[in-house]
Amino acid sequence: MDPKPSYLTSLIAGAAAGLAVDISLFPLDTIKTRLQSSAGFKSSGGFARLYRGLGPAVVGSAPIAGLFFCTYDAVSQRAEALAGERYRPLAHVGAACAAEVASCLAKVPTEVVKQRSQACPGAAAPSPLGVLRAALAAEGPRGLYRGLASTVLRELPFAALQFPLWELLKASWRRRRRRDLGVPEVAACGAVAGGVSAGVTTPLDVAKTRIMLAKARSPGDGLKVRAVLRAVYRELGVRGLFAGFVPRVTWITVGGAVFFGTYEATKTYCTGYSWGRREA
Repeated sequence: MDPKPSYLTSLIAGAAAGLAVDISLFPLDTIKTRLQSSAGFKSSGGFARLYRGLGPAVVGSAPIAGLFFCTYDAVSQRAEALAGERYRPLAHVGAACAAEVASCLAKVPTEVVKQRSQACPGAAAPSPLGVLRAALAAEGPRGLYRGLASTVLRELPFAALQFPLWELLKASWRRRRRRDLGVPEVAACGAVAGGVSAGVTTPLDVAKTRIMLAKARSPGDGLKVRAVLRAVYRELGVRGLFAGFVPRVTWITVGGAVFFGTYEATKTYCTGYSWGRREA
């Protein structure tokens, strides 16, 4: 069985995982954001300056991922004890959803600044600090939480797919191997779970991106997820709903391996747990 980490271990391991993914795969996230922008890929910057907006992502990634895993591990341990073996997948769904809601409180302001920085073309585009000031000047603190509902709406089904699938793959592989999994095996399970979940939830990600990029009193201001999805479908059809599909799936598949691999490796280091121990 997997070791049960302490809150501090979950916090440290989650923070390390978030930093590893954001720093290594940031260009793919930038390309995905620009493909989903209503202004179009080229007008949003194309392939230039793919690390624009990295600063806010790095600042936010550690507390976001740390908060997520701290909540996920705490809730899942209690939920598993109540649910029993039969309903364990439901415990993982509930834990993942609770963790996403908690982490979104820190994630959304970071995402707003990051994505607006990513979609600003040209060398004279404002810095992330300039984007932050502009958002506060135009809308106040409320502007930093633009897209909160759409982010939660995207993250809940994503997490409800990714984490139970990750846990299921680990459990199935562990039963076949008759031992605890190594870090590469856990990372492989994370890659599969992330890629599948990313593909299914791409339309919700498109809606979230467009809502976050909309400025106050712009045509997109005040739109809800359903209205955005309808507008995108009328304008571009199914292709528009799955804009950025390839970089998103690639990013989250590779990112899943990096994220869960780093998380497990850090957790192993922090707890001094020895992988590969044979089960009785």
